[in-house]
Amino acid sequence: MTITKVLSQTALKAAVNLQSAKVPTQLVKSSAALFSAYGGKQQELPSLTYDYGALEPAISAETMTIHHTKHHATYVNNLNAAIDKLDAALSSGDVSGIISLQAALKFNGGGHLNHTLFWENLTPHLTHPESPKGDLATAIDQCFGSYDGFKKQMSDKTIAIQGSGWGWLGYNKSTGRLEIATCANQDPLQATTGLVPLLGIDVWEHAYYVDYRNVRPDYVKQIWDVIDWDAVEARLNAAK
Repeated sequence: MTITKVLSQTALKAAVNLQSAKVPTQLVKSSAALFSAYGGKQQELPSLTYDYGALEPAISAETMTIHHTKHHATYVNNLNAAIDKLDAALSSGDVSGIISLQAALKFNGGGHLNHTLFWENLTPHLTHPESPKGDLATAIDQCFGSYDGFKKQMSDKTIAIQGSGWGWLGYNKSTGRLEIATCANQDPLQATTGLVPLLGIDVWEHAYYVDYRNVRPDYVKQIWDVIDWDAVEARLNAAK
């Protein structure tokens, strides 16, 4: 997220100030340093802390296997390819090349970020609280009136997403309040809205088609049974 913003600013400043498809050597060095700080390293598909069949009946083993080993893995592979190209563009000072990679970085980087958080949001049925507790429960009551009210609002907005996307519960650092938001495609919540992501629901059809066909409301209804509220609360406390 940060690197995309930094690189976009660098590329645009260079293009405007120099009217050129190249950036000065010093600017290349500073951008490369930022890239190095980010890691410039290959991203990896995260391992799950539960078996593929552990979320049944809400999410089948077949869906989990395909979703994790095929879809998420593809985002990781494509992100790594984009990072390699970005490294080459930075090294050569190719502003046009840097700009051309922004869409791939956003889509595949967002897909990787979103799915990594998604897996951490889920837990086998009844291994964690069935509803929010502690500070999270208090915040939900303050912002949405009740847990049931929150669940209905988030379900309704997530189901209503046109095409593919994500429904989110996020934390607004400016107001100190929770907000519900939706993002299209794989747009990452924080980079898109500024909200810190706490809970995400994937409503790309690959997340539910095997189990629910095209009946998105049934999938969203069932996914609440496997939310790890301890993980969501930990994210809230870390965001404050």
